[in-house]
Amino acid sequence: MADSTLVITRDDALVLDANDDLAHFRGRFHIPNPGVVYLDGNSLGMPPKRTIERLREVYEDDWATGLIRSWDHWIDYPQRVGDVLAPLIGAAPGEVVVHDTTTMNVYQLVHAAIALRPGRRTIAISADDFPTDRYVVDGIANATGHRVQHGFDDLGDVAVCVRSVIDYRTAELVDVAAETARAHAAGALVVWDLSHAVGAIEIDLHACGVQLAIGCSYKFLNGGPGAPAWTYVAAELQPVIEQPIWGWFATVDQFAMGPTFQPRPDIARVLLGTPSILALAAAEVGIALSAEAGMGHIHAKGRSLTWFAIELCDQFGLPTPTPRDPDRRGNHVAIAVPNAKAIVQELAGRGIIFDFREPDIIRAGCSPLTTRFTDVYDGIAAVAGLATR
Repeated sequence: MADSTLVITRDDALVLDANDDLAHFRGRFHIPNPGVVYLDGNSLGMPPKRTIERLREVYEDDWATGLIRSWDHWIDYPQRVGDVLAPLIGAAPGEVVVHDTTTMNVYQLVHAAIALRPGRRTIAISADDFPTDRYVVDGIANATGHRVQHGFDDLGDVAVCVRSVIDYRTAELVDVAAETARAHAAGALVVWDLSHAVGAIEIDLHACGVQLAIGCSYKFLNGGPGAPAWTYVAAELQPVIEQPIWGWFATVDQFAMGPTFQPRPDIARVLLGTPSILALAAAEVGIALSAEAGMGHIHAKGRSLTWFAIELCDQFGLPTPTPRDPDRRGNHVAIAVPNAKAIVQELAGRGIIFDFREPDIIRAGCSPLTTRFTDVYDGIAAVAGLATR
């Protein structure tokens, strides 16, 4: 059991909540049971109240009333939502498009990158990166004859590195600027996966020299289950990249229904077929909420929440591999304990929701717009109660 002389108490968490500049944003979300301790927003964010209203508007005003005429303002919706997202990652208007899935977008950009480096036969990725990214890379290598290299030490024959900004298990944050510069100096391109970074940390892709990136919108951006992902292509690469799937939304003058595919010269050249308008509408609401709050404020609260979580882990004797340097971590904290899966399952039955990752990691996701300091306290105290019994 926990020591009775703990320095941090639940009252301390209440004080932090009372002084939280972002606390009012929690009221903008639909939370049927406020007693639930939700520490899994790094997997699926909570639903904004506005999302429900917005979906009703699209259903009643656009689809039911406007019918096919609504395509007049739907046709460029992926680009418009991309422009809302762009400032959150340090991109310019016209450099981001919201579409399809993270898996599909990784597939497209890796193919585009290797086409730009025809003399190189290697794709580099970490052996323990997120499974989808590794599987996509393996599949591409199998189809094209490229070699997969696990690690980034030797980039001499590497066409493209596929890298996550934040480690999905430990929350360790990569030095994006330094690693991008190192890869470019070696003649390689980099596709950065921001799925655990977008909406969580401040990042400036332009300042970091990033040219290609992808990410999802259903975690910290609160876009909803299966919300569309997004693709970033720096303006200088847009006219020259070639992606492997030619769809009619990516062709010049798509309604000419021409006999051959002619790729658009802008960010829309990575689009495929008809986008999901309802999904885009939901994603836009979550993205806009993060834009309203401001990534500076969001990142600052994320640092405070994760600091608080790490302090509690120390206090309760729970080991964590998450970096203590706030400049080197994202917005979740990993707790490494035996029987982690059983603990997560038991706590879920009590309305305390964490995430489990093999082999022994409990992830405490700190989503700044919805997570309270009392949630962090109650959740980690509950883990300690089971891990030390």
